[in-house]
Amino acid sequence: MAKVKGQDFKKALLSTTGLVVLLFILILLNVIFSYASIRWDTTEDDIYSLSQGTKNILSEIAEPVTIKFFYSRSNPDLPSNLKLYAQRVREFLSEYEHASQGRVTVTVYDPKMDSDEEEWAQKYGIQAMQILTGSNIYCGLVFVAADREETIKYLDPTREELLEYDITRIVHQLQTSEKKVLGVISSLSVFGEVQDRSSPVQMSKGDPWVFVTEMKKTYEVRKIEPSADRIDPSVDLLVIVHPKDMDAKLLYAVDQYVLSRGNAVVFVDPVCVSDAPQGQQRFMRPSGSSLDKLFSAWGVSMDPAKVVADMDQPTRVRTANNMVENNPVWISARGEAFSDSDVVTSKLESMLLPVAGAIEKTEDSPYEFETMVQSGKNASLIDAFKATFGAGALRRDFVPGQGPFNVIVRVRGQFKTAFPAGRPKDDNTDHKPADKQEEDHLKTGKETATVIIVADADMLADPFYVKKSRFLGFAVSRVFNDNLNFLSNACEILAGSDDLIGVRSRGKFERPFTTVLELERQAQERWLAKEKELIERVEATNRRLQDLEQQKDASQRLIISPEQEREIAKFKKERQKINRELKEVRKNLRADIETLGTILKGINIFLIPFLVSIAGIAFAFYKQRKMKRK
Repeated sequence: MAKVKGQDFKKALLSTTGLVVLLFILILLNVIFSYASIRWDTTEDDIYSLSQGTKNILSEIAEPVTIKFFYSRSNPDLPSNLKLYAQRVREFLSEYEHASQGRVTVTVYDPKMDSDEEEWAQKYGIQAMQILTGSNIYCGLVFVAADREETIKYLDPTREELLEYDITRIVHQLQTSEKKVLGVISSLSVFGEVQDRSSPVQMSKGDPWVFVTEMKKTYEVRKIEPSADRIDPSVDLLVIVHPKDMDAKLLYAVDQYVLSRGNAVVFVDPVCVSDAPQGQQRFMRPSGSSLDKLFSAWGVSMDPAKVVADMDQPTRVRTANNMVENNPVWISARGEAFSDSDVVTSKLESMLLPVAGAIEKTEDSPYEFETMVQSGKNASLIDAFKATFGAGALRRDFVPGQGPFNVIVRVRGQFKTAFPAGRPKDDNTDHKPADKQEEDHLKTGKETATVIIVADADMLADPFYVKKSRFLGFAVSRVFNDNLNFLSNACEILAGSDDLIGVRSRGKFERPFTTVLELERQAQERWLAKEKELIERVEATNRRLQDLEQQKDASQRLIISPEQEREIAKFKKERQKINRELKEVRKNLRADIETLGTILKGINIFLIPFLVSIAGIAFAFYKQRKMKRK
């Protein structure tokens, strides 16, 4: 008995000593690791790590940067979501401090009411958000390098995916003395000027398109008027958006700009939804645009009378009848649509291209031609005037398996002029001597130039990539796809900044249910086959009825014969049968999606607890067997 008590005491002593030793080891490890510089980001997209592009920019900093984070952390009325976001911002800023090796310093200020910190926040231009209780909340950044400073007036939580880009872009800007210059040519009101179509003179001022506002943060954006006859050499990159009815003088100016080694991003469109006629002309088809003369010189072509219908990547669109349908001419490019080998598109995940054309390389083109974005294989070219007819009409004329088609391409080379005869004659605007004009005229490119051509201009219109709302009194824009990222990537590459490209393409905007999309696509194919079968039977019945009608005498034309009655009755039965089959297709699709949803719910609700329970039971059995051996 005494021996048993002694063993129990020994076990208790060892158990207590073991716990004390374990506690000591844990404390020691915490102390050691608190001084160790170890970071491990286990998120799928490394959202808490700096991209290589940011690290490259930080390693090249010549002028140290101080980042001042103004954040009302002590305000008791601070919304919980903003508090969590501000904490993530602070943690992310610490990554800049660590990666910059002392070149970036972060200081945090709490601008309490009537404090010196609040006064400094107001001087820097940090915007105060007034919440329901009436108190002000600050959440913004100030960047200072020598005598230069930049400000993010308000950190928008909906732009968290772009936080690294916003910070790195400003750090990079503070190291460069001048912004790159973008020249923008457009027949659309991208700068906010909206012309009253009832008068050729009156103009009203609207908001600039979001892409113009975003580009101004990084570049000096210049508007090039339609009447211009030359492109200033100081323009680093030319952006052309929907060049409808471009004047010959401006066309020549673009030609000569590219030949002088000027890069360009061109957005043309066979059907520009954003340029739809208004007023009495609203029932007319939206206008198209192309640059056929220049395209021929660049070794590409686009048929302005054709648009791409892509059954693999349709977009759910609400019609004028308030019905939702999968429209194949509104292309939602995803996954394999993007070129993995092109730095502009390799990290993009989704783009919306409403009513796009197809770009092809001409047979005799000597220039580099690279596909950047393409349609799916189950795609077809249809007449442009049918693009507004609706998805039902498009499916009836659809011929599958003709794709893929090139929607966005990159062309590169030392191009030849599209104006071999020289500058277009215009005595009213050009007063240069003829020999001087001939001397200035370029017939072949001085150096290699790059032109990115997009067969859709609507992708830059605000509704197709941003959702606008208000948050705490501020107008905020939430980006929901990569349309803007594509333009930004293209501008950064063609205007000469390579490191920012890797920063912008991080994170995911959406995680589509690919299995559900595949189920819908398969059901759509079955539906399309049944619908075509029904249409063919309708046409066959009509032909049969016409044949029977032709066999009648003139006096019997208004009387339905027994043969016609039997044919009509037969067709009605067949139509009812096909309609039942179509309903069955829809029913099976819903059942497949619901079954998939049930399986996923079951996995989320029961599988993990089940696995944990199994592990616990197995561990208990293991401990029990171990105790029995003793």
